Amino acid sequence: MSFAWHLPTALIVLTLVADVLIGDPAWIPHPVRLIGLMIEFGEKRLWSGNSRRDLCGGAAVAAAVVLAAVAAVSIVIAAGSLLAPAFAAGLGVIAAWTTIALRGLDAAATSVQSALAREDLCAARAAMPALVGRDPRSLDREGIIRATVESVAENSSDGVIAPLFYLFVGGPAAAMAYKAINTLDSMIGHRDSRYFYFGRWAARMDDFANLIPARLSAGCLAAAAAILRQRPLEALRICRADARRHPSPNAGFPEAAMAGALGIQLGGAAMYGGEIEARPLMGVAHRQAGLSDIGTARRMLWVASLIALSLMAVARMMLKPLWFR
Repeated sequence: MSFAWHLPTALIVLTLVADVLIGDPAWIPHPVRLIGLMIEFGEKRLWSGNSRRDLCGGAAVAAAVVLAAVAAVSIVIAAGSLLAPAFAAGLGVIAAWTTIALRGLDAAATSVQSALAREDLCAARAAMPALVGRDPRSLDREGIIRATVESVAENSSDGVIAPLFYLFVGGPAAAMAYKAINTLDSMIGHRDSRYFYFGRWAARMDDFANLIPARLSAGCLAAAAAILRQRPLEALRICRADARRHPSPNAGFPEAAMAGALGIQLGGAAMYGGEIEARPLMGVAHRQAGLSDIGTARRMLWVASLIALSLMAVARMMLKPLWFR
């Protein structure tokens, strides 16, 4: 079986360990950057401003980018297998490693937390673009804290649990396909006038790809809340009550779970590209969001990631006899 489409559990664990220990070294050309360049190229060539053409052009860009990502991983690992199975396995681990962003997400949140601890709002705002797409200049101290906690919650799925899910389901090729879909959505899957049609396929692909991981992430965050003595039952209750109020069919699940676990409110109005986007509030404000909430959210991220890894490993072990019967 090709390491592009199936990575043994031990190698998936090694992948996560590599991310935790090394992160994303700047000297390595990260696939997401290459994916981003492909999306920019496709947009320059195919965006027209005509709704029908943009719907077709956006679909073509989305399909081409995902297929190219899968093909690149498959070809590289297949070439490695011609030399030695161990070399192909190593290439599979490297490809998988680039799809996970646990250390990077934690480091970005830590940068904001450290700046706020120094009462340096300018530095905190400067660190925000690594976490969120909203305009940090519009945020006060509490707004920065809430935005950071929201990002940690949402990206616990997008940056960690979803890639792990696809690594278990379909190996590095499937995880890279997910990464391509997620990048497409972040770049062109918007609802503004420019991307309403051009980015529609990207947005719908992302909605489908995150259907299971987002809900799995919410459950893992609730379990993490129980381990860390937060509010696990409140996390589940808020998730059930408020998750579907989010404009995204998926992002609301981990965000609502995090809001309930911490006992704060997340969501509300946010500024993107100079335009205010109104979002419903999630959670019950038992208190105002404080600096310690970023630290708690970061700890929940780590524990939830380990819970998800364990659950997927156990599920694979239990399903393996059925799969190969």
